[in-house]
Amino acid sequence: MTSTAATEPSGATDPTGAGVGDRRRWFALAIVMTAAFMDLVDVTIVNVALPTIQHDEGATAGQIQWITAGYALAFAALLITGGRLGDVFGRKRLFLLGIGGFTVASALCGFAANPEMLVASRILQGGTAAMMVPQVLSIVHATFPAHERGKVFGLFGAIVGLGAVTGPLLGALLTEWNIGGLEWRPIFLINLPVGIAALVLGSRVITESKAPKALKLDLVGVVLVTLAMLALVYPLTEGHENGWPVWGYVMMAASVLIVGVLVAYERAKTRRDGSPLIELSLFKVKSFAAGIAVQTVFGVTTGIFFLTWTLYMQLGLGWSPLRAGLTGVPFSIAVSVAAGISVQKLVPRFGRKVLQAGALLMAAGVLIYVWQAGHYGLGIASWQMALPLVVMGLGMGLIVAPLTDAILSEVPREHAGSASGLINTVMQMGNALGLSLVSVVFFTVVEDHAAQGGAAFVEGFRSALLWAAGILVAIFLLMFALPKRAPSGGPAETAEPEIERELVAAP
Repeated sequence: MTSTAATEPSGATDPTGAGVGDRRRWFALAIVMTAAFMDLVDVTIVNVALPTIQHDEGATAGQIQWITAGYALAFAALLITGGRLGDVFGRKRLFLLGIGGFTVASALCGFAANPEMLVASRILQGGTAAMMVPQVLSIVHATFPAHERGKVFGLFGAIVGLGAVTGPLLGALLTEWNIGGLEWRPIFLINLPVGIAALVLGSRVITESKAPKALKLDLVGVVLVTLAMLALVYPLTEGHENGWPVWGYVMMAASVLIVGVLVAYERAKTRRDGSPLIELSLFKVKSFAAGIAVQTVFGVTTGIFFLTWTLYMQLGLGWSPLRAGLTGVPFSIAVSVAAGISVQKLVPRFGRKVLQAGALLMAAGVLIYVWQAGHYGLGIASWQMALPLVVMGLGMGLIVAPLTDAILSEVPREHAGSASGLINTVMQMGNALGLSLVSVVFFTVVEDHAAQGGAAFVEGFRSALLWAAGILVAIFLLMFALPKRAPSGGPAETAEPEIERELVAAP
């Protein structure tokens, strides 16, 4: 993706003639921040309602996985393209198109007649989010002068933290209240009035901006990336319910071949017009290649944990959605606190060691959880989960906030935008892969212990946690390839909007 810093002068005037000094920019900020908040909440709001959806709609385990993995996969596949479309056709235009589509997709989710329609609607929702989300911070950059952006990005950070806490609680409350007998459907329908208001108001007050020299689209690259992920994710998700047929192994082998075709095509496109979807030269930078591996594997870990966690609490322990949502509050708070301390105090002093400490701390929290889940069994209480959740949250906070800067620290500045887009794309792909692996690490164990009733979910959850702990140890080792200290003045410090806007996509 291209840098768009040069667009500030031309992007500082909206169609009505209002410049960056116009007070309407604060209304524009409220609208784009609301859209970003809506996307962040939508990612987390669904998890807590999945057991209710499964019960009410008779969804299979595979369909439950696709409700979350489909969103992540579509979002990942179209994220970079969404940013480039905004550069070419105008960020305001793509933002409005994205939020309009997201609102329609939310309505389709809310009124889904069966699990298949819900899965398809979630995929559409992820795709439209990929059109909307990359524009958010670029619109901010084009609307606000440099001296005000620090305040704006600080506000955005608070919105991200609020979204992490609000999503599970809001999902739990809306499901528990069963508004109008709609059960889980209000978790999607709540987006309708918000989306319509943002669409109407955004068309009036948001500043339009484009990149004067945007990269070209790489639709073939998008298709190949999507096919490669589907060839891997689909058999992992569906294989368990179908008895692991031969076609599943053939598809997974084919995913490797498709990746080979993708690499060859991207090299050819680089030579032809310099606008590949994936800038392959970035992988010659050791810290970037290792960081991308860390980001991908970390996404796998979060994909496995969050889905199995909610199924364990509600289907295994028999807890209500509200109790499950409230149980996760200490985790969310710990992540937010550790993230702030990590960036402001620890990383400038200790560098890479902070991220490695985060991986080990998170692994320690996971292992504590394994012991507690086994020791207390079905009688475990919410307060007993607080210790492992806080330890895990602190570890995650030490990783998620500084990881992007660490990955970008040795990337050439001219490729910083492409690198930042790729970082968040692979995070979402890792998340989709982790969700598909739930069949292997969780549902298989639950089925093997089905005679034990709720205790089967305890065993499945402990199995998933052990996998997560092993992955976190691998992450710790991969982090040795990251730079000990981020070089001063590296790409992470340029504050270019192409980097900034991609950070909104981080989970």
